[in-house]
Order: sequence, then structure tokens, then C-alpha cells
Amino acid sequence: MNQTLVQKLTRTKPVAPHVEQVSADQAPSGNRLHRSMGLFPLTMIGVGATIGTGIFFTMVEAVPKAGPSVVLSFLIAAITAGLTALCYAELSFRIPASGSSYSFAYATVGEFLAFIMAACLLLEYGLAASATAIGWSDYLNNFLNNAFGWHIPEMLRSPMIVATASHGIELRPGHVNLPPILLVILCCTLLIRGTKESATTNAIMVLIKLAILVFFIVIAFSGFDINNFHPFFSPDGGVHTTGMAGVTAAAATVFFSFIGLDTVATAGEEVRNPTRNVPIGILSALAIVTVFYMLVAFAAMGAQPASMFAGQEAGLAVILQNVTGHKWPALVLAAGAVISVFSVTLVTIYGQTRILYAISKDGLISKTFQKVNPRTASPVQNTLIVSLVVGLVAGFVDATFLWDMVSMGTLTAFIVVSLAVPVLRYKQRANPTAGFRVPFGPYLVPGLSISACLYLMFGLSLTTYTIFAIWMSAAVITYFLYGMRNSRLNRQ
Repeated sequence: MNQTLVQKLTRTKPVAPHVEQVSADQAPSGNRLHRSMGLFPLTMIGVGATIGTGIFFTMVEAVPKAGPSVVLSFLIAAITAGLTALCYAELSFRIPASGSSYSFAYATVGEFLAFIMAACLLLEYGLAASATAIGWSDYLNNFLNNAFGWHIPEMLRSPMIVATASHGIELRPGHVNLPPILLVILCCTLLIRGTKESATTNAIMVLIKLAILVFFIVIAFSGFDINNFHPFFSPDGGVHTTGMAGVTAAAATVFFSFIGLDTVATAGEEVRNPTRNVPIGILSALAIVTVFYMLVAFAAMGAQPASMFAGQEAGLAVILQNVTGHKWPALVLAAGAVISVFSVTLVTIYGQTRILYAISKDGLISKTFQKVNPRTASPVQNTLIVSLVVGLVAGFVDATFLWDMVSMGTLTAFIVVSLAVPVLRYKQRANPTAGFRVPFGPYLVPGLSISACLYLMFGLSLTTYTIFAIWMSAAVITYFLYGMRNSRLNRQ
């Protein structure tokens, strides 16, 4: 049947096939993923993807913008993520498929917007993996320096493309950030071995991470000084924003750390009993993450003046060394960060490959991304391609370019997820299904979630909007040249 352009852009993937696919555990065969993951490792994927980014790295970026009021920035980001988490929980119950926001959009608002959403997710996950790998390099260098008195040579731990306050973009030929490249290679190797093994390893690393953060909180509070919170809002009238504008800008920067919620949803086709476990996993991960974020941010601000955060490498480790006057607490924390940030990079690359897998299954991109190894039940070629791109960005680009771009992708994804709730409720009004539902009806919570996301978007820079517009333009061109013509729905 010939379709008009509008019909092609708005065609949706039926919800029913998604639900039917989860009726039983499936053995790996052909291009099908295997349901091998339970609730605990699923929750740990969400925690692992989230905590390592927001606390270990972004304090250095966020505190100069907001000052001590950065604790409010984390709270605003957490509330926004909480509103969206409720939407994720309902949609993941009704559309438990790999691909998260993309799958939700495809089943509700149409193919074109779903493809645009996929482009946002690819930007979000790819740059998040690169950014966290770069931060891992700082903690590795801090660990080596404290443990052995040796540090990685500057030319082997600094990127070729950097951002400077005085000259803008600067090229430094001969420089490469080698540790992040090695980290991505390790993650790639583990992911190729299979999902169950990767999830188990990740769960162990997340437990280590939580123990390390408890260790930091206890020691940091021993050096707590309430005077570090005065003035509470950033007073800088020069480079940085002031008052609530600074809080908003900082909240927009740290918000990308809640990417973990989306990562839980990307595992829909590999979870046992996903209609129960995915919603619980999302909400459980959010609760754990929020508690740790607030405690660590409050302890860090109490232990160190806001003026010391800017440009600080391995910030939390340095705080412990300054508080105690000894190297061993910094050594312990740096070692824990090296392990835990590995888990962040691992699950972020995992999420990227599963989104590409879902898009490929729908015919919108090359079939290469949906080929699954029958022995390991993992998409090997997909993983190799993603790891190559992530490794190149991490090795040659300054992290300053990446943080806000990830936030933009995350916020856009969260807006689409919130929009999908009332649309899906409307489509299922004649045959409503039991299960988790967003409280207070289909409009209040999604509406508040969208408003909160838009509010945070206003805190992002013009450069971020420019790069995002270029990326979206490339996505639109790709859809019209390849995706629309090769879509599986186009052949039905």
C-alpha cells in the first residue's frame, strides 16, 4: 500500500508485538538477544551508569557556575529525573523492548520523531562514554602519583583538541589521551563476551563504588566547615553566572549524569520479567543515586571552598588529601574511582549498542548493527564500531566540549518520553492494561517533567545549541536518504 509523506513520517510500530515478545525467556538464536538479567543487576546498571559521572567529575564543571548552591542544582536535576522516571516506568511496562526512548517514541509519536529521538540518544550515550573515560584518566593519574610517585606524561594524557578561555579551540599536535582509549578497549572486550558476564561484573564494581563514596562522605564530614557555604549563591559577576541563573546552568550540566535511568530501559529485551523488573529497576536506581548525590555534594562543599573546584583534577581524591593531610585516603578513593568509572563507561557503551540494535531491527540503519553472535549472544560488530568512535573522541577531544552536549541529548530524550505517556494512554483507552501507571493522570506528571526539562535547557550555552542543530540536521538527512526507504514498516 502506497503511503503519503505524512503517513510515512507518523507511522507507528504496534505496541502489541513488544508485549508478546516478553511472554517467555528466550534462548539466543539468530538476531535475538537472550533474557539473562534479573532485577538486582538491572538496578546496578542504572546506578553504575549514573553515580560515576555526576559526582566524580562534574563538580569541577558545576561548582564554578553555582558556588555552594550546587547542592540545589543536584536537587533540581534529581526532581526532574524523578518526574521523568515515573514516565519511564509506565512506558517500560507497556513497551518492554530494547531501545528505551526510541522504542517508546516509535510506538507512540511516529517514525520520524522516533528517528530524531534515536539521534539524540546516540549523541547522549556516545559522548557520555567518552567524557567518563576522560575523567577516568585523571583518577588513574592521581592513583599512580600517590601510589608510586609516577604520573603519566602530559603528552599521553592530554587531548589534541582542547578548549581554552583565551583562544577558544586550540590544536596540540602530538598529544593523545591514551588511558581513555585503553579503557574503552577493555570495555569493548568485556561486552563482546556477553551481557550476563558484563552485568555481573558491573554489579560488583557498583558495590565497590558505593563503598568508596561512603568512605568519602565519612572523611569529608570530619573536615566540614559551614563557612564554605557562604555566600551560598555564586557572587561572581564576571565569567560565571550568579544567583539562580548559576544554579540552573549547573543543574543543566550535571543533569546528564541521570543517563542511568535511560540505560535501564535499554535492557528491555534482556531482562527476565521486564514488565515488573524494568519499572522497579528505574525507580530503585533513581532513589539510590539521589541519596548518594546529595550526601557527597554536601560533604564536598563543606570540606572545600567553592573557589578551589575550578580546574581541579580528581577532585574528590584531592579533597580527602587536603582534609586529612595524608595520601592514603586519596589513594583509596582514586583506586575506587578507577574501578567504578570503568563500570560507568561499560554500561554507557552497552546502552549505545542496544539502541543501535533496536534501530537496525526496524530497518532504519544498516543491518550490521543487529547481527548477534550465537555463542555469546552479543552484537559484536555493533560493539566494535561504537567502541572505535567512543575511543577516538575520548582520546583526542577535550571533555569541556562534551558535558553540555550530553545534557542536551538527555533532556530531549526525557521530553519525548514524557510526551509519549498521554499519547499511549489515548491509544489504549479502549483496552486499558493493568500495571504501573503515572499517578494523578496522564497529563500532570508528564507536563511537569517537560516543563522542568525545558527550564534546564535554558541554562545550556549557545555553542551547545549550535552543535546540536548540526547533529539534528545530519539525522534528518540520514532519515530521508536511508531510513524512510528501508524501514520495515515501509514494506508492510
